[in-house]
Amino acid sequence: MQNGSGPGDNSDAPAPSAAGSTQGPPAAAEGAEAAEAAEAAGRPPAEEGPGLWASLEAIMLVADEPVSEVVLAQVLERPRAEIALALRELAGSYTQQERGFDLREVAGGWRFYTREECAPVVERFVSDGQEVRLTQAALETLAVVAYRQPVSRARVSAVRGVNCDGVIRTLVLRGLVEEVGSDQETGAILFGTTGYFLERLGLPSLDALPDLAPFLPEHVDDEADTGHEPAAS
Repeated sequence: MQNGSGPGDNSDAPAPSAAGSTQGPPAAAEGAEAAEAAEAAGRPPAEEGPGLWASLEAIMLVADEPVSEVVLAQVLERPRAEIALALRELAGSYTQQERGFDLREVAGGWRFYTREECAPVVERFVSDGQEVRLTQAALETLAVVAYRQPVSRARVSAVRGVNCDGVIRTLVLRGLVEEVGSDQETGAILFGTTGYFLERLGLPSLDALPDLAPFLPEHVDDEADTGHEPAAS
């Protein structure tokens, strides 16, 4: 006698394959539909990384100058029109949420700025001892660079009478001084002031600097800078 649970009974054998055939294709279709919906909404599928808004915010947070839509489109590998739309949507969302910062389109690109109505709070923060001031040595070195640029480390040290290598490195890190070339004879690196230097002093150009040149030594023996910077080979 055979019963329904016996090994010879194959009446239920097709059931697993039938279930698999009915569940597999819909699941795959749902995954494809989700990917298509995500793409249509302007964001990549979850497995491909952060969304478009998150990617734009991350780039904007580390940008020190306005970033153009073209550059963003190239980095994120998205159409420029899609990038432009997402940027404007982001900017609108910050305004709607009354955030302390906003996303502005300036100088051909986009960048984060503190919101105008938050200016008094930011000013109090900056003026309340948060800003590290330059030392006397740094101010003197900066003045020599400003009036004698382009100038080498050895030249600055000769004018001040002390070694200025460390001070110049500090000024470079602060963004006030930068390399502007090299001396053709010695190969020494030459330094000059930056646009940020003018911005901090509120000057339109170097021509607007106070006339302090007469107070600086006019005849200082130039020393070869080989001890500081080797000649380029």
